[in-house]
Amino acid sequence: MTEAHLNAANRQDFVLIFDVTNGNPNGDPDAGNLPRVDPETGLGIVTDVALKRKMRNYVDALKGGEERYKIYVQQGAILNNQHQRAYTALGKDPKEKKQADIQAAKEWMCDNFFDIRTFGAVMSTEVNAGQVRGPVQLTFARSVDPILGLDASITRVALTKPDPKQAADDETARSGTMGRKAYIPYGLYVAHGFYVPAFAGDTGFDDADLEVLWQALVNMWDLDRSASRGLTACRALYVFSHSSPLGNAPAHKLFDLIKPQRKTEVDVARSFEDYQPIVVDEAKLPQGITLKQFDV
Repeated sequence: MTEAHLNAANRQDFVLIFDVTNGNPNGDPDAGNLPRVDPETGLGIVTDVALKRKMRNYVDALKGGEERYKIYVQQGAILNNQHQRAYTALGKDPKEKKQADIQAAKEWMCDNFFDIRTFGAVMSTEVNAGQVRGPVQLTFARSVDPILGLDASITRVALTKPDPKQAADDETARSGTMGRKAYIPYGLYVAHGFYVPAFAGDTGFDDADLEVLWQALVNMWDLDRSASRGLTACRALYVFSHSSPLGNAPAHKLFDLIKPQRKTEVDVARSFEDYQPIVVDEAKLPQGITLKQFDV
């Protein structure tokens, strides 16, 4: 493939392909944590929020010790406390609510938190640090074929506490409790993403950040293992790089060039090998567009 010029000055549109084997890629709390699904088509769904969470976790593990790569949205974090860090560092008082101070706090937050620089954030809470729109956005991931959501029964042999109604030597008292585990046997998912440099100037997103973004997309599942997710793996990352900040072609026309297809002789896919190799006809690339496929 033609080597793309992956720099933060130009627009980038990308396609992320990943699969899940015997796991739950994104449970729906409104449906008993069953895998999310489009009820009309049976296609599986993974939300953009779930993908961003994994990206944040990876960047935090990779570079969280560096000042420019702190993570703003963390589990259990108090966001007002995060905003207060900016005012403390600047020697300002958020109670004064001066516009100049709010602007300075916003710039400090962008300089220090990778996910704010990347995705943007609404920080106009009680401790007001403004709001900013990030240059990187993701769509929901959708499976190529319908998924089969299953719910397996599991047993926990250890008890939380003894049952006072049963004798200590009663075998049924030590038989454990029943639980449920939701999963799909297999699913191949496709998500789309966009990098718009027009918004990078507002947050300070740069070439180094873009390189970290690609690393996170390829490697994030290797640091996000759990029994509930089964085997989840990035299978491909394609990046369409434009030769201009505003872009040289509509994103949807580029995405149409990458469409995973199940092999005709396969009735039900149960592995990545059940899909045809993706071959992109570079002759169909619009002028000013280059394509890079990352090694995974």
